[in-house]
Amino acid sequence: MPLFKKTKSDRPVLAVDIDGVVSLFGFEQRTDPGRMDPREAPGEFHLIDGLLHCIALDTGPRLNRLSEIYELVWASGWEDRANDHLPVILGVPELPYLTFDGRAEFGTAHWKLTALEEYAVSRPLAWIDDSLDESCNEWAEQRSEPTLLVPTESPVGLTDAHMETLEAWVRDGFQPR
Repeated sequence: MPLFKKTKSDRPVLAVDIDGVVSLFGFEQRTDPGRMDPREAPGEFHLIDGLLHCIALDTGPRLNRLSEIYELVWASGWEDRANDHLPVILGVPELPYLTFDGRAEFGTAHWKLTALEEYAVSRPLAWIDDSLDESCNEWAEQRSEPTLLVPTESPVGLTDAHMETLEAWVRDGFQPR
């Protein structure tokens, strides 16, 4: 089984994790039964595949803006299910997605490395994820093509600062950051 659904492009790849980038968690919120106030959340709550997700709606316009300079690909354990829900919620097109043949492991990112490498091949790759670890940093340093890792905080997700970093990396010719 292929590790991804791929489109043809020569643009740099932006691999986008979902949990901790688009779907936020771990933010301050009352946990008393019946006391949760959705107006205090950093996004909008959606029931997706039986689980409640806090989707940061401002991520949609940000991803659309990044799609002007990157080929975006979902890099998440959601795999193809991302396209079942997120395009409608965020106002983004369906995106190619990586598949992991059951290797997904919550709280780490190293299980994504093979699929990322096979997808990006010889193109520059930026990767935004809340679970980047030392093995990801080592992989990025050893990769022959320019590679940018952009860590997020799971209660906050994709920010304006991340946007500037991602846009500047392309604008500046993939210089190390």
